[in-house]
Amino acid sequence: MRDTTGTLDEALQRLHSAGPERLGRLTNHAPMAVEALAARGRSGAVHRWLDLYAPKLEEFPARVEAVTDADWRAALGDPRRAADWIDYFVRRIADASDEARPWREVLAEWWPRLLPGMYGGSTHPVIRVGHAVRTLESGGVTEPRLTELAHGLGYWAARHRTVSGVAFVPGAFVPGAVAAADALDAVPPIADRTEGSFPARLGRVEALPVWAVSVDEPEEARRALTELVRAATHRYATHGHGEETMLVHAATAPNAVLRALPALPRVLWVPSLRAAWTASAAVTAMYAPDAPVAYEAPGSVSAEEVFERALVHGDEHVIKLADTALDVGDEGALAAALRAVALSVPLG
Repeated sequence: MRDTTGTLDEALQRLHSAGPERLGRLTNHAPMAVEALAARGRSGAVHRWLDLYAPKLEEFPARVEAVTDADWRAALGDPRRAADWIDYFVRRIADASDEARPWREVLAEWWPRLLPGMYGGSTHPVIRVGHAVRTLESGGVTEPRLTELAHGLGYWAARHRTVSGVAFVPGAFVPGAVAAADALDAVPPIADRTEGSFPARLGRVEALPVWAVSVDEPEEARRALTELVRAATHRYATHGHGEETMLVHAATAPNAVLRALPALPRVLWVPSLRAAWTASAAVTAMYAPDAPVAYEAPGSVSAEEVFERALVHGDEHVIKLADTALDVGDEGALAAALRAVALSVPLG
């Protein structure tokens, strides 16, 4: 749904003086949450929600040294350079402002460079980019929305982290011929799920199942990615108790990639599927519980009511999962969103 009130632009302008993180490691979720609210027709709640979230915001970080086209590789993955990276992408998008499709060209150039490192920042950078792309694609191009894309890409570059030492194993099924839900069920857990930050746990991921390896056509990649988002969203209803916050990303990270596909060259769709699967499977390996629990949504609830419940609850991850659930649009997805409401601590 297109936001014609100007509220989203006001909120983004308000947020662009804040940094992408807080406390040195936690992500600023406000730009993603307010975009979701506006996209779902809740523009009137944007500033009220932001007022509640505002105490979590921190000032924009200090600049170190400008990133340039000549030396960007040396700055990739350096979180101290977040402000430098954001400045770089603000310049790149502004420099192309007279071209027909400037932001898409910048995105297409940098997507394959950043995609292998989508696991940094607990996958939040790619999620922020996915929200920015959606609002540019469906809501129109404005300066605050272009700046938001620059902030997302800059955060991604600063937190860029690849996965290494992971073996992709077929398991007891035929690669490429198994449903995404079965592939997620086949993900082996890491050895120790009792403690450790996201980066520490990511370093303990040793093996993931092969999935969708036979996909080599763009449309088939989009179909498979859509299936993955649906399966991961459904799975939260029965597995979210393993870690109610972090397991949200098993669904929202691949959905961010799916949202970006229409703005990307089709040649990038297949590698995007591969990276999205690795992210979803890795989150599952790090946080999924040993066993599912049965969950049924309390009666018949409409999509609009589910999102309203997420808004009233207020937690940013609940709002983002509900937003993804509405993209999926079936009863299993709506049940997952309600499960997140039940499991998570409300904002404020």
